[in-house]
Amino acid sequence: MYKHILLPTDGSSASEAAVQACFQLARQLGAKVTGLHVLPEFHVFTYKTEMLEDTRAQFVKDSEEHARKILSPVERLAQETGVICSTMHVVSDDPYEAIIQVAQDSQCDLIVMASHGRKGVKGLLLGSETQKVLTHSRIPVLVYRE
Repeated sequence: MYKHILLPTDGSSASEAAVQACFQLARQLGAKVTGLHVLPEFHVFTYKTEMLEDTRAQFVKDSEEHARKILSPVERLAQETGVICSTMHVVSDDPYEAIIQVAQDSQCDLIVMASHGRKGVKGLLLGSETQKVLTHSRIPVLVYRE
């Protein structure tokens, strides 16, 4: 059925639960997994204080280290479950677009994502990357809720 699953993660507890579920599914289906973390672009003017103190080079270095930290549980779980897995990170201020593009470029046939459960005004104002992927993706999306 599904042979290549894209697994975007932000390292949150909801994402970690989705990672666990994804590897169970991948093992049952005999599918391979691509773990993905989307990093923000560097901006001179930003609300993120860590960007205000960094040079571009330092921000890139710190972001890549953060991505490795986020993706290491994915790699560990792949080894534990025996699922073929690769990981990658990309830079984009629009994570949903990056997720969809990576899924297409990697020829994934399923995207597994967590739902962070934002509701009401908070969900409306902050938006939901999962909702945006659901809305715009032509590839099936499985949303994992705790």
